[in-house]
This record gives sequence, C-alpha cells and structure tokens, in this order.
Amino acid sequence: MALSKRPKSLSHGRPPISKPSERMSSKQSRTIIRTHHRLHKEHAAAVRKGDAQTAARVKQAIEQKSNLKLYQAASKQGQSKDRGGDSSKLLVQWMQEHKIIHPNKDTNATTTNPYQLLEVGALSTKNEISRFPKLLQVTRIDLNSQEPGILQQNFMERPLPSVPSDYFDIISLSLVLNYVSDAVGRGEMLKRTTEFLRLQTSQPEAANDALPLLFLVLPLPCVANSRYLNEQLLERIMTGLGYQVLNKKNTNKLCYYLFKLTGNVHGTKADKRKVRDGPSMNNFCIVVE
Repeated sequence: MALSKRPKSLSHGRPPISKPSERMSSKQSRTIIRTHHRLHKEHAAAVRKGDAQTAARVKQAIEQKSNLKLYQAASKQGQSKDRGGDSSKLLVQWMQEHKIIHPNKDTNATTTNPYQLLEVGALSTKNEISRFPKLLQVTRIDLNSQEPGILQQNFMERPLPSVPSDYFDIISLSLVLNYVSDAVGRGEMLKRTTEFLRLQTSQPEAANDALPLLFLVLPLPCVANSRYLNEQLLERIMTGLGYQVLNKKNTNKLCYYLFKLTGNVHGTKADKRKVRDGPSMNNFCIVVE
C-alpha cells in the first residue's frame, strides 16, 4: 500500500480520513490508532530533547508501522454507526436543547443570518450538522483534507479574526485535542479557541444567549484514567479560560462537553501535577501557561 504524504506538522489537529478498502475489527482499529498516537508522542519528545537520532528512528517507525492510510481508515471506521457513530449528533441534540436550532431540521428556518460553526478536524461534509444549512453555516478544516468542502488548514495557524465576519458562534473540537502530541500544545489549542468565538456583547440582540459554544470530545481514558487530568481539573482549566460547562456526557469510550464562553477569564494556570496514580493509568495532560 502506498504511503500518503505526511503532513508538514502533526503537532496539532489530526490527519484526514481516507475510505478504508476493507473493514477491520475494533481491536485492529484501536491498535492502529494507539500505535499512531504513541509514535508521534515519542517523536515529539525526542525533538524537544534535541535527540536527532531517536527522532529519526521514530520517524522511520511511523512510516513503516503507522501507515497514514491505515490510521485514516481506522479513524473513519470509528465514526460508523456500530462503533459509536457521528459525534456531531450529540452536538445537534444539545443545540436543540438550547434552542439554537429547531428539531425539525430547516423546515421552519427563516433566518438570513445563520450561526457560524467551525469544525476542526472535519471527517466528512455529510455529518449531522450538515442537515441544517439554513441555520448553520459550517466551515470545515483539517490538516490534510482529501474531501471537497473541507479546507486544508492547521487550526493553530489559522489567521486570527480581524473583522466581525471572521468570528464563529460555535467551534467543534471532536477527537482533536487528544491528537496534539504535547501537553503545552493542548493548552495552547484550548486558549486559541477563545480568540475565534464571537462573544455575546458583539452579537446582535436577537442572538441566542447560550452562545458562543465550544463542543469538546475526548477519549474517555484521557479524563477518567489519567494521572494528570480528571474531570474536576478539566473544568477548572476551562473556567480559567472563561468557559462555563453547559452539558456533559460520558459513554463507554468517549466524554463529551459543551462549554459556553462567558469572557470571564480567571487566568488560571495548570501545570503537570499528578491528581491520582495507578499502574494502569495513562499520562494524558493539559498544561496552560
């Protein structure tokens, strides 16, 4: 199988999704994804230490053992109905709960100013949020898009808003933060989301008071089984950035959060400290400087 061209930077976001040629088992897809993430973390650690020899060796291992097309196929398969499905379905459900969109699709939509939604790490243009074109104007970005309608762009390099139309009412960050290979980079990504959201003070009077929103999805072990992060710390980090949790939900594999940006920034910093420990725990961490 031919290798896809490796993205210039895999520090933030995640690679695009290519269509798998054949269906793999859940165990196979999990192994591929875990190997891919582990190798990129090892590569990032070697680069930070200035260990060029180890970085080169791990890079070679990535190319040999963590074929990008296999990773793309495994990630795409994880979005299938029997593997948990499209995470934006819950985002739609919560937006309906907060009366941002109407349950009956676009049937009763009359607005001439749809809400602006930025989907980072977009997998498809045909997910649940695509059902509301009159109510949601979706901008989809990914590191290396292979589908029309998804802009090839690194969120961390996206130009900051300079005019009102550059801002968004909703940002979806579904299974993206966990792909960032270092803890500081994850904190920087969360901080950066606040710079793209349109605060209520700058919205027209008719705007929904639940806005602006950040939809955050992580693998459950990142929060439930980490030595350096738990739900309380995650919510404290988000509060420090000016967010307020509106909704949250855990499944067997994922944790979902809907945060509202209030603008009440507390400037809370978060360093790498153990909040618990155990032999089977992981080291997922978010550092806010």
